[in-house]
Amino acid sequence: MALTPIHHPELRTAVDTVGFHAGRRPDHPAIVCQGRTVTWEALHRESNRTARSLAAAGLGAGDRVAYLGKESEHYYELFFACAKAGVVLVPVNWRLAGPEVEYLLRDSGSVLVFAEAEYGPLVEKVTGTLPLRPDVVLVDGGADRGAGLRQWKGDATYANLVFTPGPDDPVVQIYTSGTTGMPKGVVLAHRSFFKVRDALAGAGERWVDWYPEDVSLIAIPGFHVGGLWWAMQGFNAGVTNVAMPMFVSEDAVALIRDLGVTTTCMVPAMLQMALSDSKDHNDFATLRKVTYGGAPIAEPLLKACLDAMGCEFAQFYGLTETGNTTVCLPPEAHVPGSPLMAAAGRPYPGFAAEIVDEDGKALPTGEVGEIRVRTPARMIEYWNLPEATESTLVDGWIHTGDAGYMDADGYVFVCDRIKDTIIVAGENVYPAEIEKAMCEHPAVREAAVVAVPDNRWGETVHAVVVLEPGGEATPREITVFLRERIADFKLPTGYEYMDRLPRNPSGKILRRELREKHWTGLSRRVN
Repeated sequence: MALTPIHHPELRTAVDTVGFHAGRRPDHPAIVCQGRTVTWEALHRESNRTARSLAAAGLGAGDRVAYLGKESEHYYELFFACAKAGVVLVPVNWRLAGPEVEYLLRDSGSVLVFAEAEYGPLVEKVTGTLPLRPDVVLVDGGADRGAGLRQWKGDATYANLVFTPGPDDPVVQIYTSGTTGMPKGVVLAHRSFFKVRDALAGAGERWVDWYPEDVSLIAIPGFHVGGLWWAMQGFNAGVTNVAMPMFVSEDAVALIRDLGVTTTCMVPAMLQMALSDSKDHNDFATLRKVTYGGAPIAEPLLKACLDAMGCEFAQFYGLTETGNTTVCLPPEAHVPGSPLMAAAGRPYPGFAAEIVDEDGKALPTGEVGEIRVRTPARMIEYWNLPEATESTLVDGWIHTGDAGYMDADGYVFVCDRIKDTIIVAGENVYPAEIEKAMCEHPAVREAAVVAVPDNRWGETVHAVVVLEPGGEATPREITVFLRERIADFKLPTGYEYMDRLPRNPSGKILRRELREKHWTGLSRRVN
């Protein structure tokens, strides 16, 4: 007899989730990380203590608290604690450079920063430049994981707080960047982590399904909406969630094999690396479903994954602004050779997508325009950016900035990116941010960066540089200069020098002209 997928419709907020499963299966592992196991009861009790400590520090609804560190049980304890206290968590990408971290803390107005000890010096340095310096709590103490957090909580009690959030209340602020180059704080509500689950259950679809004894590997970091959303799906189902401090393909293979992982979410570059590091055909024997997103999957890679893993695959498409996935390519469409393998998928039941022209007018089937989506999981707003919010969220529709078309069956095909985003192994990279940093070099007059295809990472950053008259700067010198200003994954992997950048009559850089020669012979301009 087939098992019925898990769906607990009574769970509508993260606070509901952790309390419900603590009462239902208190001794079942909720989180496993580097050999440490936290049960559902322990996660509930300790997040209560952390929530009470936040309240005792005078923090409450609407306040921002940042976390800078790798994945661990402490990150998710803090996430649930903030939800219980009404505080909005601001996860910070630990790969960012100092100026980038400083901007996120300044823009969010975080009044408290939790950080792993290895990032303590960085946090102390950047918070010293802020007009209102936040308090800093180092989560761990040497080899004793969580010692700093336990000390900060002191003798706080395990009792529940009175605060009860609603589905529309904010719970997390995840930073993404726009083509202006400055990161935007995307404010997401509790509902963002529940609406896809409810839509699939209501329609009887199993595109993403969960069962009581599932073991979920969280491979994408929780400072990404994809990582946090995936983790919350496992938490909502009450299963065991395996957290990796950072993705290392050899470790991922070992965890899947040794812990009996049944389901996970990765980007295609992660899948490629995992296959390369697998030495035994039994490494993936327990997998029943793999989901992926961040980029399309190449058909040779899909074939290799199907052969090695022998499980179902589903593709996600969405944005931080949409609360992660809005469109899904379900398992039954993952057939090598099928035309649907070029699609991003189709909207979840009750969700919608359409293609529009520059004036917002819907285009007919097959015509290329901007993809926009309607989703109940969409963001509340961009933090303190009402104009940007209004231009992206229009009459309930999220404008994605992606160019594509739809077929007669409602499948969405992504062709290009209107907003010039570069996706490196699932990481969003935005040209203006890199170009601004490059132009701080005294020998660089102007610069433009574009995406080029890469077999390992999907895409990488290619820089076009115009030097000052008489100026000199080698690719190596520019790279060394950039390392202090931007994260490593944003660094250009190739350079070319020009006397001037191509521009249209209004002065806008013609990025398409710079990109095109690198994509010749490919059917689409995303990889």
